[in-house]
Amino acid sequence: MRCPYCGHKEDKVVDSRGTQEGSAVRRRRECLSCGRRFTTYEYVEDVSLMVIKKDGTRQAFDRKKILTGIMRACEKRPVGLEEMEEITSQVEREIYKSASREVPSSAIGEAIIKRLKKIDDVAYVRFASVYRQFKDVGQFMHELKSLLDDGEARAVSKKGRKRRLSK
Repeated sequence: MRCPYCGHKEDKVVDSRGTQEGSAVRRRRECLSCGRRFTTYEYVEDVSLMVIKKDGTRQAFDRKKILTGIMRACEKRPVGLEEMEEITSQVEREIYKSASREVPSSAIGEAIIKRLKKIDDVAYVRFASVYRQFKDVGQFMHELKSLLDDGEARAVSKKGRKRRLSK
């Protein structure tokens, strides 16, 4: 690290501590030439992640876009902001774990749909209708029927478990 006062390249670290957010390390340094102290911050280098859109264009990953889409789907639904932010964080972690610097938008959309389906059927259908670009009512009805079939299967399995438990 170069001293900001005299330009000397050697120093010693006097104090080191994390910032409140935990996103950086703050270091107090002392120049071995002039003896003056200065502060530096160490950050984890962000991995730039690119999203490959359906039309083949690429754009930088933006967490806010995920949250905005989820918020629109959950509008006037009993889904709290904390839950929406948690879904966004889960999707973001999943994407970064993929170890690829480019991710198709379809992978992001499917990750969101999978999570919305578990928490709110209406939000799920809203998001799916925009994401999957339903062309007509038939596609919309097919998705609703699939959702209803899944719901009936879950209800039947819950009843079966209750009967087994009560015996």
